[in-house]
Order: sequence, then structure tokens, then C-alpha cells
Amino acid sequence: MPLVLGVDSSTSACKVQVRDAETGAMVASGRAMHPSTTPPCSEQRPRDWEAAFIAACAEAGVPTTYYPEALAVAAQQHGLVVLGDQDEVLRPAKLWNDTQSAPDTDDLLAELAGGPAAWAAACGSVPVPSFTITKLRWLRRCEPDVLRRTAAVMLPHDWLTFRLTGRRVTDRGDASGTGYWSPAESRYRYDLLNELIDGEVDWERALPEVLPPNGPAGDWAKTGTRVGPGTGDNMAAALGLGLRPGDLALSLGTSGTAFTVSDHPSADPSGTVAGFADATGRYLPLTCTMNATKVTDAVARLLGVDHERFDELALEAPAGESGLVLVPHLDGERTPNRPGATGTLAGLRSDVTPAQLARAAVEGVVCNLLQAATAFGGATDGRVFLVGGAARSPAYRRVVADLTGRAILVPSEQELVAAGAAVQAAGVHLGCAFAQVSDAWGLGQGDVVEPDDAVDRVAILAAYAEAAGANAA
Repeated sequence: MPLVLGVDSSTSACKVQVRDAETGAMVASGRAMHPSTTPPCSEQRPRDWEAAFIAACAEAGVPTTYYPEALAVAAQQHGLVVLGDQDEVLRPAKLWNDTQSAPDTDDLLAELAGGPAAWAAACGSVPVPSFTITKLRWLRRCEPDVLRRTAAVMLPHDWLTFRLTGRRVTDRGDASGTGYWSPAESRYRYDLLNELIDGEVDWERALPEVLPPNGPAGDWAKTGTRVGPGTGDNMAAALGLGLRPGDLALSLGTSGTAFTVSDHPSADPSGTVAGFADATGRYLPLTCTMNATKVTDAVARLLGVDHERFDELALEAPAGESGLVLVPHLDGERTPNRPGATGTLAGLRSDVTPAQLARAAVEGVVCNLLQAATAFGGATDGRVFLVGGAARSPAYRRVVADLTGRAILVPSEQELVAAGAAVQAAGVHLGCAFAQVSDAWGLGQGDVVEPDDAVDRVAILAAYAEAAGANAA
């Protein structure tokens, strides 16, 4: 049977999956950690990604036992890798969660004529500190000697693909998160880089070629395995789910994201929606919140309970009936854009119970993400998926179903980024559409959670909006 390899190089580890290209059946898997890092200075050595990839492959028996016909690499978005003339890495890679470029973001927004609206029109998104272009601006300000020596600029998945194939290539999904590639026009905006970063850099030579969705990047020199274009982690998760236009994915981990697939590019001048491209030729509007399961982890710690007991407490309290509302902006927030915010607890009474506090924490996290997702408008009337670490929590499953008022699909597959990369590899190997692969594999199948029609979701969402507004004031 033909085999494919899906790779997920995340912020903390590399995970690989060997699957049957035709059925999607899992044959083997591997995982290897690499050094993690935290803001404000969040950096990693690209060589650690490669070492983790090799170790994860070895654990999965690649290439000693299994010889995949094709592979694809998905990785954390937005990171900055800069190479010199001899393809040497000039400095550690800045990651998506590095916030040292916050002042540079402000400068970029101020210096482009037309401000945020002009940015949204140019590249589909308004830059935030996570975007690659803000890190290039940081490089200009803080390490101009490195910028002068820069001969190539890559994203994390680009660099790993380069190490496998020797080619400097990327895909439209990951490129759309840089802040200098236009999803609507399918081209790099060299003018932005020349005007706002450095006019002396040969950007046309420095930036990788953007491959079509099923365009092979080359072959892994070590094995002869065909290598797909790869993509960013959110785009790979969408491939793993088989996300179709109108579907909504809610991902709740340490932070939260909501994303959908669209046939048309988006450009939100408010910056709430990032107008990304996906890995299939469509588009992936996405909104992100910084505070998700770390909020409920903090409340569980305050209550002195483990995750299992916390879930039990949250499910003991009736939905929204206590009047207790937690606005979960504990460490600042991205959506709404309030980097200096803190959380608030409204409606607190002397008869408050641990169960009420636990329920308020889960509801606050979910309300915060759903409020951000309203920016999609009526474009998400399809299936609703719940993924990420919180998808394993009975309390989160119940609250998401009740507050969306819709049946929630919780996929059985938990490593959707690696699975989505394997879908891409299979599509490249078999020469078929990615949707055909994901449908055949059934990765989006799993538990269905129906909403409780007795829950007054409108009142709960309205109470949250009122409390969040007071918090902002």
C-alpha cells in the first residue's frame, strides 16, 4: 500500500504520522520535543526543528521500516527565518508569539498611507506583532547588520522544506500570514517591503516561490520521497477536517481561533478578521483570541481542583443563571485588541459557589471567541467543529454547543495539523483533490454534541457583551 507522511512542526514539538494514502489508516506515528520559548522574546533555532523532525521520523520508523511515497510539512505560522549568501541561518528564528515587535507594528500602521484600511486592502489583514513583516521591521530597528546580510527570508515550514529538497518554496496559505503577500492578487507586495522595511534588499530573490496547492516542492534527497508544498498549521487543520465553505472551526487551546473557508478573499480594516488564504486555492478568514484554556486552568488552580473535577463543577451549575460573568482578558487580548487589558468578574455575590465560578470561566472563554467570530457575519451556516485541547473537555463541549445553538462535531482525530499535512501529501501523490482525500479518510468524523434548547443563549451572550464593554471602559 502507498504510504504518506504528515509533519506538524509546532511551537513545542514535531509530530509525524505515517498513513495509508488511499484509506487514511494510521500506520505509525512519532513525536519529538524541541526547546520551547515564551514571550516577549520568543525565539528558536531552526536546527532544533530539523533535529526534532529526524527524531520523530525515527520513532515512526521512517525511513528504516516505512518508505513514504510523499510527505508534506505543516508548521507554526508567521515565524521569521533569515539566511545569508551561503544559506546559513543568520540568527535564531523569531516566532509568532514573540511580542518584541509591538512598537514596530505601530510604526507600520502609521507609516502606510491609509493606515489599517490600506493594509487590509493590500494583503488581506491588518498587521499584528505575530506577523512576519513586523519582525522584519524589528530586525531593521534592532539588528540592521543582520538585515543587510539577509539573502533569503523564510517561514518555519519553508525552511524545513528547503532542508529536505534544497528549494526555496512556500505555499499560498502560509504566505498569506506574512503581511507582504496578497491573497486577493496572489502576489508578493514588494512595494510594501521596499517602502517600509529596506529598499536595498533584493526581495524578489530573497522570498520563496509560491507553489500552487498541489505543486510538488521536490524530493527528499535522503529517500526520494516526493515533498508537497506544505502550509501553515491552521491551513493544515482545515485540510484535516475537510473544511468546506460555510463550515466553522472553533479551536480552543491555550489561545483560541475561529476560522472558516470562503470562495472569496476578505479584507477587514478593523483587524478583527485576518484574511488568510487556505491550502486548496480558496481563502481562510480567521480570528484569534489570546485567552482560552489558560483561563480555565487558572480558575481550576484557584479552586484547588484538577481538570476532571473542574469539568464536573462547571457542569453542576445551571447555564448563566447565577448572573456571574467572567471577562477572560487575563493577559491582554488580541480580539478585541486590548493588549493591556486584565480580566474582570461581574455579578459576584456572597453566596457564590465553586460550580458557578467554574461555569462562568468556561462561558467567558467561549463567549469571547464567539463574539470575535461574529465578524464572519452569516458566512458560517455549515458544520461546526470543536478542536484543540478543550475539545476533550465535557464542560467545553456542552457550553460551545449551548452557546452556538448548533450541533457540534468533535473529531476523533486529535492531531489534525499532522493529519492535514498527510492529506496534502496524499493529494500530491495520488494526483487528486484534497477534498477527495479528506472525505475518503473521514478525519472530521467523531462525537456529535447537540445543544440544550432550554438554555437562553441570547441572554448569556448579551450579559457577556455588557460585561466586556464595561471592562473596556
